[in-house]
Amino acid sequence: MCTSIVEIARAEGMAKRGDEWFPLSQAVVAYDHARHAPLGDVITLDFINAGLDPGARAGIELTLETAKELLAALDRAIAAAEFEEAEVRGKGAVFSLIRTA
Repeated sequence: MCTSIVEIARAEGMAKRGDEWFPLSQAVVAYDHARHAPLGDVITLDFINAGLDPGARAGIELTLETAKELLAALDRAIAAAEFEEAEVRGKGAVFSLIRTA
């Protein structure tokens, strides 16, 4: 039975199919029965470009536990990246705005 759990987000980045990279336009997150993995219901992530052919897709199927671990890893990486942008790179920008007499 389909769950009808689907979330769609704008995506900016690149994905790879075969030897070719293509720009992304959307990320689709869904919870439904696996199509390829030998699992029951899974979290599916599809990274697509809706303006290209249907093959412009990079998809994965994850167990709920794996999806939770990925979410935690993303949260940690995002927090570290935000610190890097604000505290490390931001300091240089602040100093360049200060005038000396």
